[in-house]
Amino acid sequence: MTDAEAVSLDDLLRLTATGDRDAFSELYDRTAARVLGLIRRVLVDPAQSEEVAQEVFLEVWQSASRFDPNRGRALTWIMTMAHRRAIDRVRAAQAARNRDTAVGIRDIPVGFDQVAETVEVRVEHERVEVAMAKLSDTQRQAVMLAYFGGLSQSEVAGQLGIPLGTAKTRLRDAMIRLREELGVTS
Repeated sequence: MTDAEAVSLDDLLRLTATGDRDAFSELYDRTAARVLGLIRRVLVDPAQSEEVAQEVFLEVWQSASRFDPNRGRALTWIMTMAHRRAIDRVRAAQAARNRDTAVGIRDIPVGFDQVAETVEVRVEHERVEVAMAKLSDTQRQAVMLAYFGGLSQSEVAGQLGIPLGTAKTRLRDAMIRLREELGVTS
């Protein structure tokens, strides 16, 4: 286990409160997938989900000093914030639809190139499938449970009947491999 992995999320959040950008970066790397997964389950729309996730991490950066480890864990604090933001977005969208309906305006589909959109989604889907195929079976299984099933690392370990450390290593190694395969730089 490296020094970076040994630092708890609570400690990273406390360091973030002091303005430590490296700690925030590590905190982001270790929580972003779960935060986005939770938001995506509530909102469904990928673009809105990414926007809300960005707002959540901005709020984490700005309000990290309000985190009280005596009242709960850092991940719980962040996930609660994400869930509330996602629910607020759903409510705001519903309120906007209700206002539009009240004044007689119906949802008018915005014109866009549906063929290009479909092709782009298929190309990205194929790239992810190719990258996922290059993972080992155990890595692929862990990724499917965590990122597509929305399970926590502890839940993945329990589901697979492996130690938590093993689950974390599989997920970390899989994400590194996927980043390489997809050419993601960050």
